Amino acid sequence: MSDLIAAAATPPGAGGVGILRLSGPGAARAAAAVFHPAGSLALTEAPDRQLLYGSVLDRQGAVIDTGLAFVSRAPHSYTGEDTAELQCHGSPMVLSLALEALYAQGARQALPGEFTKRAFLNGKLDLTQAEAVIDLIDAETPAAARQAAGRLEGALSRRISAIYDGLVDLSAHFHAVLDYPDEDIDPFRAETISAALTTALEGVSALLATYDRGRQLTAGLPTAIVGRPNAGKSSLLNALVGYDRAIVTQLPGTTRDTIEARATLGGVLLNLTDTAGLRDAGDEAEQLGVARSRAAAREAQLILLVLDGSAPLTPEDREAMDLAKVAPACICLVNKSDLPQALDPEALAGEFPHLCPVSAKTQAGLEELGARIAALFPQGDTSGGEALLTNARQVDAVRRAEADLLQAWVGLEAGMPPDLLLSDVEAALQALGEVTGTTLREDITSRIFQRFCVGK
Repeated sequence: MSDLIAAAATPPGAGGVGILRLSGPGAARAAAAVFHPAGSLALTEAPDRQLLYGSVLDRQGAVIDTGLAFVSRAPHSYTGEDTAELQCHGSPMVLSLALEALYAQGARQALPGEFTKRAFLNGKLDLTQAEAVIDLIDAETPAAARQAAGRLEGALSRRISAIYDGLVDLSAHFHAVLDYPDEDIDPFRAETISAALTTALEGVSALLATYDRGRQLTAGLPTAIVGRPNAGKSSLLNALVGYDRAIVTQLPGTTRDTIEARATLGGVLLNLTDTAGLRDAGDEAEQLGVARSRAAAREAQLILLVLDGSAPLTPEDREAMDLAKVAPACICLVNKSDLPQALDPEALAGEFPHLCPVSAKTQAGLEELGARIAALFPQGDTSGGEALLTNARQVDAVRRAEADLLQAWVGLEAGMPPDLLLSDVEAALQALGEVTGTTLREDITSRIFQRFCVGK
């Protein structure tokens, strides 16, 4: 398999600009065979990152476009290898013909995430920074983009390194005393070891506490829309996402299964689940939908309870209200505010402190709903300087490190010998190293880069 890779770095389809990237041995030579500069300076002779204007060629040497090209030589490139980039018009046919020409020069199609994987393997990025790249590409809110950019610049790496380095110092002291007993090395002191373990435990505990916010930024806040049939749940979902995601009719039970969509409201990314109306379902299909609705409500961090303000409360409304009250957060929406009202919002205020009249039909009240969501789930530091755990892989490794440190601390309190404590400290180091890639596990890295698009 060739070590020279090539791929389009711009999305499929027509666009104003198309970008082709190469990385690996012979990148400049292969690019030069597909790009003819307008001036006298050859691409292979150009200084790093100097843009040249010229013609883009197919594999037969015929001109198919005009554009720009540059090279970046190892180690001063994104991947740490020799790289080249061609920039032309975003014609799918032009990009396809240029890629064919690059393949004829010995390049192969890059795998998803292979450019960033090479950057990691060549020490240009650690794993948290590599994951930040795809989080930045996938960001759906300004806060998510800033957080990903901060992690790409090393905010999370620095926070983990501070904990890791403290444990390395403790481990090195352990080894020095155990391996060189005749040397004049400061002996173990229980209070010193206890202080180091306590500092590390406080660090990992504080890091774990960031996971809920980090997951919310990247994956969205799990939000269930619940209520009785025909309260306006599906109409609300359509209003929030801006298109007809759910079918809306006057017939009860139109929504028979959960429907998922994403929307940003009040600067908060919501993973919305429109649920089947809560009632005693008549057939098996609707019964399954109602059961899924209850399950989605139990798993939600936020419930949007929808009541029909133009009709009195029913037993089915009461069932939905009871379900909503057990959620971590709930906003009661008195829908159909554009119609004559049969519900008094003041009478509901005692049960639901977060109450908001809305009209899914006219979209009245949605701005106030966004403000209430923003108040319930503040975005905190949106500058990107806050270091957050953002995925299950990271939090699993940090939790294992916490467990190992707790075991070491308990052992110290019980008077266990230092060599037994050392194994727990080194296990914690191993786990923390998995977060940044200091401890390299091929299965983990393969899963990470499978998330990436081709060309990045």
